[in-house]
Amino acid sequence: MIENNKMEQEKQRVAGLSVIAAFLLTSFKLVIGLMTGSLGLLSEALHSGLDLFAAVITWFSVRISDKPPDKEHPYGHGKIENFSALVETFLLLITCAWIVYEAVKRLSSGDTHIEVNVFSYIVVVTSIVIDITRSRALYRVARKYNSQALEADALHFSTDIWSSAVVLLGLILAHFGWFFADSVAALAVALIVLGVSYRLGKRAVDVLLDRSPASVVASVESVLSQAQGILRYHDLKVRSAGAENFIEVTIHVEAGLSLELAHEISHRIENQIIKALPRSFVHVHIEPDKHQPEKIEKEE
Repeated sequence: MIENNKMEQEKQRVAGLSVIAAFLLTSFKLVIGLMTGSLGLLSEALHSGLDLFAAVITWFSVRISDKPPDKEHPYGHGKIENFSALVETFLLLITCAWIVYEAVKRLSSGDTHIEVNVFSYIVVVTSIVIDITRSRALYRVARKYNSQALEADALHFSTDIWSSAVVLLGLILAHFGWFFADSVAALAVALIVLGVSYRLGKRAVDVLLDRSPASVVASVESVLSQAQGILRYHDLKVRSAGAENFIEVTIHVEAGLSLELAHEISHRIENQIIKALPRSFVHVHIEPDKHQPEKIEKEE
């Protein structure tokens, strides 16, 4: 119980700090973008604004996802994290559409002149430093507790580092009179965001549709192939919800084994799978089998 409280507090703390950082960066970029007229900075401000919204969603999702199962939600509330990641995907796609529209409009009209000053550089460099710090913190906690919402947030903000670097390059070129570079930089930001959107969206949809995660299946099969006392297995089913994995499998044991020994074998396999995949709920069904092969087989 104490460990669960510690996990919840750490996840909520890092998500809350992400909200604060996103708010400060959005405000800073918007003010400087409006002052200079830089589409690169304005696109970054919009991107950060959606980051802020996404960070708030993530903060709420990690608060809800760690609630224990109840009568109406016997499998827990973990999928709220995956839904949160899907919402972030749609927000990122909206960002892409606006950035591309404005960039193409400016390039086609030739109205690409912007004012570049010291604040333009300060806001971008500050953004890069903050994004590096918060993305590392989010990744650390996400991997520690297998949180897809925090991992999606970390991936989201890590792309800000690259997009800010692209905007910085555009500002430098614009400083030397190549003003079109700012709009080109904005298009590059859109491409980066589009790539992130695809990755986040695919993972979220896979989990929401209960697609078996290949890495989890491989880990379970590795445990089963090395387990002692089982002859073969089949009907392996794996699905994820947030940080949890739900695993079901049927194993065959030698006919004639006592109920106690068969139960001991199934219990040992469950513990081995949980050891390999923490935060997993495992159900092993046992069937007697008179056939005894030389090695464990997987039934197709």
